[in-house]
Amino acid sequence: MIRLLERLGVPRVLMLGFLAVAIFMTGDGFELTFLSKFMVDQGFTSSQASLLVTVYGLFAAAGGWSAGMLAEMFGACWWIGIHLLFLGVAIPSRIYPLILGLYALRGIGYPLFIYSFVVLMAQHISPSRLASATGFFWTCFSLGIGVFGAYLPSFIMPVFGEYRTFWFALPFSIVGTIMCFLFVPKNKVVKGEGLSRKEQLKELAEGATILVTNRKILICAIIRIINNLLLYGFPVIMPLYLCTTHNGGINIFKTEEWMRIWGFVFVVTLIFNTFWGWFMDRFGWVWPMRWFGCAVLAVGSVAFYYIPQWFGANALMMIVASIIVGIGTCAFSSLPTIMTLYAGEGKQGAALSAYNLAAGLTTFAGPGVATILLPVIGYGGVCWTYAALYVLAFVLTLFIRPRQPGFDEHGHRIAKAKNGTAPQDDAVPAVNTVSEESIGVGVAAAEAV
Repeated sequence: MIRLLERLGVPRVLMLGFLAVAIFMTGDGFELTFLSKFMVDQGFTSSQASLLVTVYGLFAAAGGWSAGMLAEMFGACWWIGIHLLFLGVAIPSRIYPLILGLYALRGIGYPLFIYSFVVLMAQHISPSRLASATGFFWTCFSLGIGVFGAYLPSFIMPVFGEYRTFWFALPFSIVGTIMCFLFVPKNKVVKGEGLSRKEQLKELAEGATILVTNRKILICAIIRIINNLLLYGFPVIMPLYLCTTHNGGINIFKTEEWMRIWGFVFVVTLIFNTFWGWFMDRFGWVWPMRWFGCAVLAVGSVAFYYIPQWFGANALMMIVASIIVGIGTCAFSSLPTIMTLYAGEGKQGAALSAYNLAAGLTTFAGPGVATILLPVIGYGGVCWTYAALYVLAFVLTLFIRPRQPGFDEHGHRIAKAKNGTAPQDDAVPAVNTVSEESIGVGVAAAEAV
């Protein structure tokens, strides 16, 4: 097993760190699939429940954007401390502003922990192996937040109840933090190397301004935001739709059944995170994103609404819908590469920062759509809105045509290099090298989920 991981580019010194990420994110994902239903059961409205997750996503986006400058241990300890206050003080108080504020603050913690580990990867792993190691990193992330984070509470909650299940998240996060502290090397800080704090702040600012100055990167960022709408929106609305009668819910599944159905999304990502990267490098970057990403997710958006209407409490058909969503969600893995190509020399770090900002904003946008529209157009309307946004992303992919090594200007694979350079719609360099410092500030250079 150790040799297999080393072939994937994972050095022995970081192997326990990858395990720590999976364990920590198991704790972070514990309440993801049932928090909205819990809030409604406590007497809050569906809008208040979805707003809770929306604001959490906004703060998580801020944490992820700045993670390159802060320590992973700070983020882990912050998460644990705020989670204790959230469970021990906020929820028992039933004071919504307090619940909202503390849960939002907790959102800062996990991006600081996991994305700072990406910085550590850049310092210890050869650039030639970094892409493979990053793919394994996101597999560990999905294994924690989506697989164990969904399935474990689905068995715990029927025995201990929803509120007590929240507390079971703490042992996982504490163990992950201790493992990181004891067995993971600290970030290398060598005087005279890397970026200064002023330069880091400038790099982060450029991650936002490049969205204004570079239209192609803005298009890619919008696609990235749309990419994970279902991943963060459905855990808010589907427990209400499938497990309650609130706002026209059909109440045909138990909460734990819904959690196990949704867990299949992440089981699928364990395979397709790696598959789509391999496939796109060989057959093209954009058209798989267009058809297997945008188009498939548009279908998955409405499938989750109509399958229960047509087939009733058919868990097998819902699992099929989850598999569809999982396959489509992973089909955007070429976006960070495309964005760094469009950025040009010297701007790759800013492009990655913009990518990470967009990846964070999707955790805000997914539940945000539900917060705004659910009281007005109901569950079906929200699902169709998600589908329309994926159609928009489909159209936007028509405007990005990066020059991919080994392909001609029409996106067709060429058998061998030709003399001269074919004319391109987008004059971008064929190959760019991203420094460790740029990866550190841009963080999540190859995030798929």
